[in-house]
Amino acid sequence: MFRKSLLLFFISIAVKPAMAQVQVADKIIGQVGNKIILKSDLDEMYNQAAKDNPAMPGDAKCDIFFNLMSQQILIEQADRDSVIVADDEIEGNLDNRIRNMIQQYGSKEAFEEANGGRTVYQLKDQYRTFFKDQAIANKMQGIIMEKVKITPQEIDAYYKGLPQDSLPPFPATVEMGQIVVTPKVSTEVDQLAREKLEGIRKDIVENGKSFATMAGIYSMDGTKDNGGELSINRKDNLDQQFVAAAYRLQPGEISPVIRSKFGYHIIQMISRSGDDARVRHIIIVPEITNADLQMSMKKLDSVRADLVSGKISFAEAVGKYSTDEQSKMTGGMVYDYNTNSPILQIENMDREMSQAVGELKVGEYSQPQIFTENPQTGSRATRILFMKSRTEPHTLNLKDDYAKIQAVALAKKQNEYLHKWINERVSTYFIRIDPDFQNCESVQGWTKPTSAKN
Repeated sequence: MFRKSLLLFFISIAVKPAMAQVQVADKIIGQVGNKIILKSDLDEMYNQAAKDNPAMPGDAKCDIFFNLMSQQILIEQADRDSVIVADDEIEGNLDNRIRNMIQQYGSKEAFEEANGGRTVYQLKDQYRTFFKDQAIANKMQGIIMEKVKITPQEIDAYYKGLPQDSLPPFPATVEMGQIVVTPKVSTEVDQLAREKLEGIRKDIVENGKSFATMAGIYSMDGTKDNGGELSINRKDNLDQQFVAAAYRLQPGEISPVIRSKFGYHIIQMISRSGDDARVRHIIIVPEITNADLQMSMKKLDSVRADLVSGKISFAEAVGKYSTDEQSKMTGGMVYDYNTNSPILQIENMDREMSQAVGELKVGEYSQPQIFTENPQTGSRATRILFMKSRTEPHTLNLKDDYAKIQAVALAKKQNEYLHKWINERVSTYFIRIDPDFQNCESVQGWTKPTSAKN
């Protein structure tokens, strides 16, 4: 079994609760140049990895140690080669990681509490060097491995070398495109939604009703169960009208009714620190009527007729008729954003799409359908689906899974090349390894047995 990708174990422990754990007596277990590796760092990474994967192999600590030492070698080489990473890239990586962790914890306060009460700004200051080192090492690694290519013959050889009696199974998958038409809300319905929210705001501002209580009663998204509360950052991918209105507010202040692409909002600022803010909001979504939906269905009927007759291509129809800007950016193809891939597993689709998949053949277009466009607000729209490809349940094979096999074979070759590159240059760096780790197979020969001391 080939070694996992270098830096694989540089997981996001820097912003996880593990950082709040009690530290044990520390010591230096490795050194490259003037960079040291502490036992506490390795133990922390091991404990977090073991928590995520209880079936950790017995030599996992050696793997983590190899990766930590390899990162420092890459950083040292980057310094020799004048490879740098811009400060704004490092800040962007750090901000993104922290925003993701805040989302997982549900709020900035819960995240800070899990990290020993340290504020986001204290955590960023503490781990900025960690992320800088990681970014530099990743860039140097990319430079080294960019020259590694793989041939069809090597891919074939890799596949044939796999144990044929234990090839992994794969579920049915499809590639699906869609042309979405969201009906325009009638002027009357839109005005009613705005007036409803104006009334709610009046009850809060003039009659002293609780914003959180009113959000729980009236708001039309998932935040209603939390009194409309959410944590945001100015750099988050949010509706810009919402962001602009929120950041104009002082703590305790309530915005006028504002319009976003999702509906009408009122926003209350709870607290703010720089680009981070905690707000409450109430959203009222103007409801699309069945008559509006039927008009869009008729429009899509004629679009489908043009598609079937060949009068217009799918890509042309997406550009001309789709009202969904996100799908326009992908040529109409539906992506699984967990994997950033257009390959979709049927069990992960929305109900309406999975039903259509059972009726379609590759190259066919569905009848126009009504579907839930936004599960949080329950808003509906119409669409035509297009099946670009389909793969039935199967075990791994070159015909159906060539791209997957190619990617794994290339990663194996790249990692072998990188491991060899490091071993060939180890003697050019000042390296010390604690005796407890000198028996790790991956670092054998890097130092003399007595080169490290406690």
